Parts: sequence; C-alpha cells; structure tokens
Amino acid sequence: MEQTNKETGTIYWHPAFYAGIQIELLDDADNLEFESEHLLSKKPMQIDILIIKKENDRPVKKNIGRFFRKRNIVEYKSPDDSLSVDDFYKVYGYACFYKSDTAAVNEIHLEELTITLVSESYPRELIRHLREVREYTVEAVEDGIYSVTGDKIPIQILVTRQLSMKENLWLRSLTNKLDTRENAKMLVEYYVEHKKNNLHKAVIETIVRANQKLFEEVNGMSDIFMEIVQEKFDKKLKEEIQKERLTDRITMVWKKCARNKSLTVIANEMETEPGEVLPIYNLIIENPGKTVDEIYTLFVGT
Repeated sequence: MEQTNKETGTIYWHPAFYAGIQIELLDDADNLEFESEHLLSKKPMQIDILIIKKENDRPVKKNIGRFFRKRNIVEYKSPDDSLSVDDFYKVYGYACFYKSDTAAVNEIHLEELTITLVSESYPRELIRHLREVREYTVEAVEDGIYSVTGDKIPIQILVTRQLSMKENLWLRSLTNKLDTRENAKMLVEYYVEHKKNNLHKAVIETIVRANQKLFEEVNGMSDIFMEIVQEKFDKKLKEEIQKERLTDRITMVWKKCARNKSLTVIANEMETEPGEVLPIYNLIIENPGKTVDEIYTLFVGT
C-alpha cells in the first residue's frame, strides 16, 4: 500500500487512518467489518469509512467505538485539513442517503446509524454551530472524544491531537506534528512487536514519512525504515518478475495461435499440459485481434 507519491512527496493520510482505526478497534475485529471509501452511488460521492457491526447487541470495547450501533459512518480529515460546518452537513447528508439508497423501503433503520467526525485540530466553529444553531449538547466524555446529543442519529467528534497516547496510540500519532522522542520511541517499540501485521506497517510508514526528522533521532528507527523500504522493493520486484513471466507465456501462446496451431500441439511444443495453457488459449481464441498486452489485461482481470 503506497502511502506517499514519490514524485510530489504528497502524503496520503486516509489509507493510514483506515489502517489505524482498525488497529484501535482490534479487540473487536471479529465483530466489525471495515469498508474504505464506501460508494454511496455510481456518482463520485462516498463515505470515508463505513463500519458495520456483525452482532449488533455486542458492545465495542474500545473507547472510540463504544457508542457504535449497527452501521457507523466515519469522516476523517487529514492533519492539514479541518472539520467545517459544511463537512458536518455533507456527512449528515451521506448518512441520510445511505439509509435511503436501499432495495426495500426502510431497510436500514435510523436507529442503526451513528456518525463519527475525526480531525486532528479542535473544530471550534463547528462545535459552536452545533451548540448555538443546531441546539445540540456537545460534551467531552474523555480525552479527545466529544459526544454530540440532540439528534436522532448519535454523533461523536474525535480530536486526535487530544486522544490518549496510552488508549489510542495509533490515531493519536497519525500526524505530521509528532512532538517528542518518547512518543516516537513508543511507536517504534510497539511496531517491532507487530511488524508482521500489514495494518501496523501501513500506519508506521505514513507516520515516519511525515515526521522523518524526529524519527532519525530515535535509535533503531533507520533499520526499521530500511526494512519497510526493502520489503516494498522485494514485493514490487516479485510482481514485476511474475508479470514478465506471464507476458512471455502469453506471447508464446499468442504466436502459436496466430499460426492456427491446436491446443494440444501448443502444449506439446511448450512441454506442458493442455490444462496449463487452456485459460490463455481460450482468451486468445475468444478475442481475435487483441494484442499480447490486451490479453494480459484480460487474463489478470479474470
């Protein structure tokens, strides 16, 4: 999962947040389904993250998910962005659209929904609007977690900068303003214990890239960073080798089909079984005029 555009240096925060919120809710992973950028329709309108509880009456253990119901809509703002009044209405509208965009009437009940708004900075104007205009009650229930009551849909606001490092290490650290070596060291130590987990890798890579100078001061960080880079390089190299081998195989079959050779003859000449060649052979026969690259695209898409 690429977290940074190498040409522009842009850091992609949303994939890391998607991984981070799964880490935070790891104790309930068997009861929660996560969908990134859940499409609301064929148009480019989508929920950042939709979290669905499999067992609706089973409570979520983690603090950020205790108020979850059956279907939970999450809107995330990256560190350099902020939650605005219009963001609230957009997400609220998404929730209403999600409820209504079903095959049957009232298939999704209003009582099943919650909304979670996530921002690194405290959304002062939004909270003022919710209190004064919407006449909601907004209260801090614990560090970085604000309960919004007064609507039929339960709402909470997570201010990641205020979250507890002890309770919410990964979401609290998902910033380009990580403040102390101690916090960086804590992340490194925790990552070492979970480095085989792809979710932890996705988050730590983004955090390290966003706070590279701080992490350079932490002992052992350079080795971990190089390990991540090497692993990504090895994966890419493996994919390129597999693509080259498959392309060579398709080219051989494609050329033999152009000479009207049968499947049996092609398999014999390639010293393999007909069944090993059959999927490629069928694609070429069923798509006359397609190039090798086009056949490759069709093959990997099947």
